[in-house]
Amino acid sequence: MQVTEIYKSLQGESTHAGLPCVFVRLTGCNLRCSWCDSEYTFQGGHKMAVEEVLDEVSRLSPDGGLVEITGGEPMLQEREVVLLMQHLLDDGYKVLLETSGERPLERVPARVIKIVDVKCPNSGEGGTFCMENLETLSPHDEIKFVLSSRADYDFAREFTHRHHLAERVNAVLFSPAFRKDATGARDSSHCLLDPQELAEWMIADNVPARLGLQVHKFIWDPAVKGV
Repeated sequence: MQVTEIYKSLQGESTHAGLPCVFVRLTGCNLRCSWCDSEYTFQGGHKMAVEEVLDEVSRLSPDGGLVEITGGEPMLQEREVVLLMQHLLDDGYKVLLETSGERPLERVPARVIKIVDVKCPNSGEGGTFCMENLETLSPHDEIKFVLSSRADYDFAREFTHRHHLAERVNAVLFSPAFRKDATGARDSSHCLLDPQELAEWMIADNVPARLGLQVHKFIWDPAVKGV
């Protein structure tokens, strides 16, 4: 499989934010979101056998714990990544899969926690979510919307209500997008949508979702990779 990096840090997003986590970041993505902060994964990387990835995860976290498979888009390497996730589960790890949901998800092992990033209109990739994937969601899964405008918020709110997401998954997350060239200050000045404004909309609408911030970008310089 093609791997960009493997590292240990704190989980920065989802309901697992703040927990130590090993990240396996795979290479390649078929989407081009306007606010993407991981364009360095689009190409390059290096080939690793599934066994080599497992060895590196074990070195970084020998006593189990949390592992996230991310990218890029991990499901572009479906055959290898499904095998990797199953081995990690068998070895006692709790596994998260970060995916756009553009690719089919029915082969993802049932115990994997899918964090599905449904693309909003201002991402430039709206409409790419595979609607059949709604039927693959489990009560432990999470749906995330990255928002950069009121139009994105309206889309996410309507999608959440129309498809009864709060009844399907463990959490629905509304997260303000960061500028992809953000660097320096570790605060919300880099957000394309003011978190306070987003919070006020969510309160006013009583939307069944939680506001999520990319915690790692408030701990480290937003431009730093491998954290």
